[in-house]
Amino acid sequence: MAAGYIIAYVDVTDPQQYEQYKVLSTKAMQAHGAEVLVRGGQTERLEGDWGPTRVVVLKFQSYEAARAFHASEEYLAARKSREHAAKMNMIVVEGI
Repeated sequence: MAAGYIIAYVDVTDPQQYEQYKVLSTKAMQAHGAEVLVRGGQTERLEGDWGPTRVVVLKFQSYEAARAFHASEEYLAARKSREHAAKMNMIVVEGI
């Protein structure tokens, strides 16, 4: 079965409030078996207009598991805490 990945790029607008999101999202990731491949860290634009302040890449056992994480009650609580703390762009993709 192919793995599922969630890829997000984030522009944090309220770093203090974003800390609460990080705590809640970590709990949701742990509950859904996410493997964190990238979470924050240094970024540098190499091409194009892309320039988020944070990048996150999560690996799940399957595409369906990644979608289930996003739809979960645990992650819904995290999303609500993030509402005014960041602008989030997120996709789910099937991979290897």
